[in-house]
Amino acid sequence: MNLFGVMDISASALHAERVRAEVVAANMANSETTRTADGGPYRRQHVEFQATGGNDFAASLLGNSQTGGSSFGSALWLGQTSSVAGGVQVAGVVSDESAPLERYDPDHPDAGPDGYVAYPDINPLTEMVDLMGASRSYGLNATAVQAEKSMITSSLEIMKG
Repeated sequence: MNLFGVMDISASALHAERVRAEVVAANMANSETTRTADGGPYRRQHVEFQATGGNDFAASLLGNSQTGGSSFGSALWLGQTSSVAGGVQVAGVVSDESAPLERYDPDHPDAGPDGYVAYPDINPLTEMVDLMGASRSYGLNATAVQAEKSMITSSLEIMKG
């Protein structure tokens, strides 16, 4: 693995977790949205991740990646898709197809003839757990980047030596 390989992997994870946090925030913001442009209530979204680069993490650490060179500072920070060997990318944002929650509220403008309103099936507790997971993963990957920066600095100091 080249000098910036760990940074590439962590940067891909930072991007993926940022997308995950944005999707959770959108879910929370739309938890009471009963009418969308498509009709019906908002559908909960969730992010699917996939490994990138064609190799697993262990192979990329051993230097068997199929991508040469580093993409650090280019595609990942511009919000583009990357193919960092051993990294992660967002495979897609998928709508939850579970049935909406029905609440009796005959005075609501979106109430049906029976007086029930369809609300998104969004559990704030589930969304907070997802957000905490994304936040924790983001923080751990940022710590990994800082640790590698420290190792690079120490290596440069030794070389001066």
